[in-house]
Amino acid sequence: MKYNRLLSASIAVSLFCASLCPTPYTNTAQAALYASPAPTKGRAYYEERGDIVWEVPTQRKVIALTFDDGPDESKTPAILNLLKQYDAKATFFVVGSRVEKLPDIVKRERREGHEIGNHTFHHPSFQHISRNKALSELDQGQASIVQATGSGTHLFRPPGGSYTDTLVKISKEEGQKMILWSWHQDTLDWRKPGVHRIVNKVLRNARNGDIVLMHDYVYKSTQTVEALKIILPELKKRGFTFVTISELLANRETPEELIEVNR
Repeated sequence: MKYNRLLSASIAVSLFCASLCPTPYTNTAQAALYASPAPTKGRAYYEERGDIVWEVPTQRKVIALTFDDGPDESKTPAILNLLKQYDAKATFFVVGSRVEKLPDIVKRERREGHEIGNHTFHHPSFQHISRNKALSELDQGQASIVQATGSGTHLFRPPGGSYTDTLVKISKEEGQKMILWSWHQDTLDWRKPGVHRIVNKVLRNARNGDIVLMHDYVYKSTQTVEALKIILPELKKRGFTFVTISELLANRETPEELIEVNR
């Protein structure tokens, strides 16, 4: 009986603590994949202050397609061709080490009206990384973009979506807004789940102001390219306009309760 009382008390304490420290992710599957390394504050805190963007509240039928981990010598040009075909703009979060190898593709992205974002230089895990190393990754990533295109970016996406208070502060110090993605629009295309799963994820969940996560570099996979051949015409048929992250932010409608303290 004494053991049972102690066990019950332990469970009650655990549940109470969990209620005080909510996770910034909506389900356990995503939490396991993209859990921040012990953040001290949840999504609501960062979102209210404009420190991190997951999606943008708006009544307009706009949606932002984003592509991580590129550029890739074959898949990125194929994606650019499709975007041009459907008069769509997107944002490419590029990896600096790949930008150095394929600068002309990044130049083309910007020339054709797409936006470039910083996805670090080496694509490291931010689970266990020093402040100096994190700062170096942002600086080198930015430098590679400047070298390729002549100008930098004000957008940053950490690999895997991992963030800490320190990383948020570094991002702000560097003048780069942290951009994540809509929880319901993580296509998991890097897992090569199949073209139709990628398509269904986007089309079934498409909402105004969404930020969709895809990748233009996935080793030995063209599933994202094939999926876009279905996604782009269907969303256009539904009346959506494909915009860059900066354009999406310009369509932001501020709820009355939102706190503006991005400083």
